[in-house]
Amino acid sequence: QNLRGSCWEEAAHFFDLPDFLSWKATGSLERSLCTLICKWTYSPETGWDHSFWTSIGLEDLLADNYSKIGAHASCPGSPLGQGLTEQAALEMGLNTGTAVAASLIDAHAGGLGVIGADVKGNDLPCERQPITSRLALICGTSSCHMAISESPIFVPGVWGPYHSAMVPGFWLNEGGQSATGKLIEHVVTGHAAYPELREKAEARGENVYTALNTRLRELSQDAPPDLLTAHLHVWPDFHGNRSPLADPTLRGTVVGLSLSHSLDDLALLYLATVQSIALGSRHILDTMREAGHDISTLFLCGGLSKNPVFVRAHADITGV
Repeated sequence: QNLRGSCWEEAAHFFDLPDFLSWKATGSLERSLCTLICKWTYSPETGWDHSFWTSIGLEDLLADNYSKIGAHASCPGSPLGQGLTEQAALEMGLNTGTAVAASLIDAHAGGLGVIGADVKGNDLPCERQPITSRLALICGTSSCHMAISESPIFVPGVWGPYHSAMVPGFWLNEGGQSATGKLIEHVVTGHAAYPELREKAEARGENVYTALNTRLRELSQDAPPDLLTAHLHVWPDFHGNRSPLADPTLRGTVVGLSLSHSLDDLALLYLATVQSIALGSRHILDTMREAGHDISTLFLCGGLSKNPVFVRAHADITGV
């Protein structure tokens, strides 16, 4: 409504970024079901809901069969137009006509890639289980927890269900944590011992998280890793809770701090933070299961999946 006096009438189209990029590449106005379903109010079965746009005073978007926001949509991966336009090909150093597919949102691309992983020949229990038994955890700056089902499942505090938004023919539920990798970075770099950690890591030619993981292995020789933080607890919602509490006003808490701020204190606070994130994933997983999902395996991708402490904490705490 704020744009009506400036540019609303002049705007030819409104895009989410993935669809904008595919339009720039091909000239095609075809939208992705992934973006329209997850970020708008589009239904793959019935299309746009006329009554919704009318009720909020944006009935002008109905004009020309919703041409401004998407008259046609395709499943992610479907070919768009005639591929790269001549101009786009020139700018990108590729051949005109190079195939361009309907887009996926970033986490959904990761989810699709990992949830369909071929695990045959590795003697894993999930090898003999349906794809709906898998939870894709895309973990980086923030994290997304993607579960699919053959029929719609409504999970409190979890987005969806969205039909064919990630895997064609399946319903998607999308949980998430607003800050995970960013939270770990915040806790580590804000600690008084961080300059000492960085100096020692650089001297050994390794990153700070490898150095912390090494120190935790040394500390765990005297006690099991889980007991190292028995008196130190983190509530990880420094940036609110996306799922399953769906409360953006929540804030983080650290309980059990002392006056000490040694490098070992930093290592333990780092571990407690990672464990708190894993407990958040457990909360999401339990909520999905209570609503009807039958999940028995986690499939991880993203930067945090390269951190063995993060992966082990998730395995231990979720039990899958």
